[in-house]
Amino acid sequence: MRSLLFLFDRTAVLFLGVAAGVAIGYAFGVRQQVEVPVEIGSDGGVPPVAGDMHAQPVPASGGRPAPTAPGTLAEPPSVAETRPIQPGIVNAIAAGRPVRVGVFGDSFGDGIWSALYNQLSRKSGYQVVKFSQQATGFTRYKTLNLEQHDRARLANAPVDVAVISFGANDMMGVADGGHVYALLTPNWKAAIARRVTSYVGMLRDQGAIIYWIGLPKMREASYDVDVVRMNAFYRDLMGRLGVAFIETAPYSVDADGRYAAYLPDPATGKPQLMRANDGIHMSMNGYIRITRGLAGRIRSYVAQARGQAGGAAPPPPQVEPAPIVLPPPVRPAPKPLRLEDPLANQSEPVKPPKPEKSAAPEPDLPPAKGAPADLLPPEMRDEAAKTDGGGI
Repeated sequence: MRSLLFLFDRTAVLFLGVAAGVAIGYAFGVRQQVEVPVEIGSDGGVPPVAGDMHAQPVPASGGRPAPTAPGTLAEPPSVAETRPIQPGIVNAIAAGRPVRVGVFGDSFGDGIWSALYNQLSRKSGYQVVKFSQQATGFTRYKTLNLEQHDRARLANAPVDVAVISFGANDMMGVADGGHVYALLTPNWKAAIARRVTSYVGMLRDQGAIIYWIGLPKMREASYDVDVVRMNAFYRDLMGRLGVAFIETAPYSVDADGRYAAYLPDPATGKPQLMRANDGIHMSMNGYIRITRGLAGRIRSYVAQARGQAGGAAPPPPQVEPAPIVLPPPVRPAPKPLRLEDPLANQSEPVKPPKPEKSAAPEPDLPPAKGAPADLLPPEMRDEAAKTDGGGI
């Protein structure tokens, strides 16, 4: 069983390596409640939660993209938010607190955070907070339980808007209840649906409206087939949970619907790099492109909340960066007082003190071995085997 789980875990090594520097490198600069039990079908289907103000079908205009004419490049639509406004955000606006947008996910979440950070400015009253973490996912609870981890992080700083981007690291089987289920089988869907439903419930309990980001088109055809199926699974699940599913695949392809590393800039028509070299992640321009519609939808939601806060509500707060705290200046040590030598007139010279014995040198320590070779990606093992201990 351990060897089988290890093979599944190796998939995440790809995303840990290729994501580094793709998104962040381009960036400019809870109340705990008992969740209502939800019945999960064998196919992973989840009915709406009774009594949940969000648990209603998401309008079609907020989900699937509008059809475009053949040969026309699809653009993310501008959609107004139609779901109920949470009272927490209204209170935050009335109190002059910035709107907190939390981004949760894996390495794709890092890129989504960078894009939203640039589109929802601090001067407009937004605080976009990064909760995403590379090499995480709902199939990897043996490594990190996302719900427990993020519940603790949100306990003292809840968010008003939650943006979720998972799936890239979940292209593997899942261990659940002492069994391992293959990717996208009925039992896999049921296990993941239970985890995701509980995770969404946790975010709602602390007052957030939620958006789920789908995955874009992938360069490798066989991998893209699995991504299409993954998107379909989450699109259906989010529809049942009343969560807005944000499409990205239609806006990551050319006018003929094919994978494209470059797409024309809508303003100038000049080609812009949209994808990373791995054929999986996006460039900064790509992340901004696929989230442009989402940023507009969040602005719509916040504008409605400001309207509900009343005419006396203060304008968007001007959120300034935290002040830089400088350490106190280092003052030079006072010079020792010069005293006259009382023995200056003595004929016998004064013997200088004996020098102190120097401390014994520290013993040489063995070099660090680093990670075991069997945890390295295959392409690195041969090189690691040439060194003593085999590590990085």
